[in-house]
Amino acid sequence: MLQNFRQTMTWLHTWFGLVLGFVLMVVFFFGSLSVFDREIDRWALPQTRFAPQPMPSFDTLLRPVFEAMQPKPEDVAALEGKVNGPLPQRFDTVSNWGAYTTHRDPVLRVFAGFPVPNAKDPEESVFSSHNLDPRNGRLLPEGQLNIGSDFFYPLHYSLHLNWLNLGYWIVGFAALMMLVALVSGVVMHRKIFRELFTFRPRKSTQRSALDLHNLSGVAALPFHFFFAFTGLVIFAGIYFPIGHSQLHDLHELHERIEARETGLPHERAGKAAALASVDAMVAQAQAHWAAKGMAGEVGFLSVQHVGDANSYVSIYRAGTDRVALTGEGMHFKASTGTLLREDPPRTAVDSVNEFLTGLHLQHFRHWLLRWLYVLGGLLGCVCIATGFIFFVEKRKKQHAKSGSQGSRLVDAFAVTTVTGMLAASASMLLANRLLPAELAAKGDWERYAFWGAWLLALAHALWRGAPVAEGRLNPAWREQCWGFALLALGAVLMNWLSTGDHLAKTLAAGYWPVAGLDLSLLLTAGLALWAASKLGQRAAAATSSVDGMAIATKA
Repeated sequence: MLQNFRQTMTWLHTWFGLVLGFVLMVVFFFGSLSVFDREIDRWALPQTRFAPQPMPSFDTLLRPVFEAMQPKPEDVAALEGKVNGPLPQRFDTVSNWGAYTTHRDPVLRVFAGFPVPNAKDPEESVFSSHNLDPRNGRLLPEGQLNIGSDFFYPLHYSLHLNWLNLGYWIVGFAALMMLVALVSGVVMHRKIFRELFTFRPRKSTQRSALDLHNLSGVAALPFHFFFAFTGLVIFAGIYFPIGHSQLHDLHELHERIEARETGLPHERAGKAAALASVDAMVAQAQAHWAAKGMAGEVGFLSVQHVGDANSYVSIYRAGTDRVALTGEGMHFKASTGTLLREDPPRTAVDSVNEFLTGLHLQHFRHWLLRWLYVLGGLLGCVCIATGFIFFVEKRKKQHAKSGSQGSRLVDAFAVTTVTGMLAASASMLLANRLLPAELAAKGDWERYAFWGAWLLALAHALWRGAPVAEGRLNPAWREQCWGFALLALGAVLMNWLSTGDHLAKTLAAGYWPVAGLDLSLLLTAGLALWAASKLGQRAAAATSSVDGMAIATKA
């Protein structure tokens, strides 16, 4: 048994931090990248490198696109066994259309939902989505990947483990335990304010790592606590799915009552009706917002129960000027354009929830705060990485004497999670620029490059980890720093060669989505080279010390 409460907190902080730190490192790093996910998309898809556009005309540009949309063949094939009889060849009934954009999105995301005829589950549906050039209505090529918003961003909250929402549960548990680790860390470090200003880089690796762990953890403590907590709030519906499970019938009844009270039909009427001018509805909504002092562009537009007498159009204002995720929605009868409902002010509970969610997702326009988000996320990465290093440095000599392989394994996973993750990300960006744009399923090949590079980093860290079992530094740290630097420099070079958008050109034009990522790659490559140099010096000094001791012993 541990002797006191503080020792208990130390044990809890150490072991939960170690085991779940590998998950939290991924969450923090890719969460930091997700702050600029749309900008990473622009770098990865050169055909989208133009200025952000407002929501285009629905009547002349979007409606023909929506009417031509059908589910992809692979999505229809996935319905096998869920339908009584043969799979439908065409979906003529449309449940909804939608279009979404932000102040950082040149392209428009359009999607459509279709009920499945003769489905065994009456609520079964299939969806179709596309990226659209809002200047001319041209669909962007299929098979390409929005690396920022469709890979890095979901990786930080789902780990891309979608079976039974397993990734959400792992990240949620890690976030919950992170809150525990933050509290236990404060209990452990009684002189917390002194540690905020203490960093001794010229001391031993163990001492320097602990100082930097404490410094980065304390400096960003409010940030870490807030984002762990709000992440849990955002996905509370997954962790406590009472609305669609335990209280399913009550939930359905509530939706029907709400439909009656709001005037927004819950189901189709079964009677066809034409669609009035949506552009006129948009103009009415914008005039109403302007009269309330909230002039702005449309961020989200949807048509529910398409082609039915119960169809209605919902229009939401883009949320660039506020934190809370409220869109001042206005809802119109689709067949006449009559205003059915304006969303009322939120309740106090809803307002708090939407503010916390909005502060986490940061859809608002505030570039300085975005960079502070990145800084806070990277401080989290530093805190976790130095925690790994301290854990290994504290134990590796003891493990070497006893013949234990524990430190070697922990160090190998730490290398993989820190430098290996960086190398995998740079490999994906390099693959994006090396692979031809017309390659079928190009996005899949980019994913293979990411996971393959990460697995290779793990194999390399394990292979080169033998010195750790002898109480020395793993050379994989230094070698993977070199590898990442080369990959990052290669990505910047290939962006220049494949698109002509070299750094001088993008800086001169002020096109920061591309210039910013190129600069970030160059900066991190420089830091990696500096780290590799320092690691090489420490390894050489340690070798000289060991050789000197051996000579003294012989003498």
